[in-house]
Amino acid sequence: MADSNCPKCGGIGFLILERDGVTAATRCSCAQEGRAERVENAAGIPPLYRNSSTENFLLPADNPIARNSLGSVLLQVRAFVREFPLTEKPGLLFVGDPGTGKTHLAVAVLRALIAKGYDGMFYDYQRLLDQIRQGYDKTSESVDREALRNALECEVLLLDDLGAHRVTDWVEDTVTSIITHRCNNRKPTIATTNLPDPDAGGTIQEKAAGSVGGYTSRITLAERVGMRARSRLFEMCKIIKMPAVEDYRIRRKA
Repeated sequence: MADSNCPKCGGIGFLILERDGVTAATRCSCAQEGRAERVENAAGIPPLYRNSSTENFLLPADNPIARNSLGSVLLQVRAFVREFPLTEKPGLLFVGDPGTGKTHLAVAVLRALIAKGYDGMFYDYQRLLDQIRQGYDKTSESVDREALRNALECEVLLLDDLGAHRVTDWVEDTVTSIITHRCNNRKPTIATTNLPDPDAGGTIQEKAAGSVGGYTSRITLAERVGMRARSRLFEMCKIIKMPAVEDYRIRRKA
């Protein structure tokens, strides 16, 4: 996108050059100046995470075990950004309990890829589904496909809080279509989820509240998004298992 106030090209994004009687057009440098900032502004990143980076991700100072575990995660994330797009898999799936720093790191990756010249979009999972559902026009039986089209076609997609929606056939079909399309076309996808998965080292049994020795089953990722979408996610994403640590939101405020 050109700078509408550019004194060199007048906002059209191109410069007209004449050399040896030949007229040609070349792209003005203003089209790239500030590009990353413009893409970020249009990416839908929540204000809370607009400055998230791997540099300002806080590691616990008073817990050596947690510090080492999160330090290992941080190294994996930085390696992914450094090697992209020549990574083995084009996406990342952050799996872990609430408050472990998943969204901060996911946005850090998205912002780093935008800085490398890629376009990207941030979507809260539940809000994305709501936007797609609300776009349905009952009178014309057509769909305003802007939200769905963005989820399918944007260069880098970040889906935050994957699975945070009650299960219906429509939800499962919609999520499967998005994930499958992006997987088939090798479109980079970054996702976070609080839901456990046994293949990601997640615990699917937890102690029941008020129970002595009793356990209850947790809802798994596959149960919320469907086996097909879950399988595609594991096919296209490197799994980042977040260690069980103190709440990152509290740690960041301290």
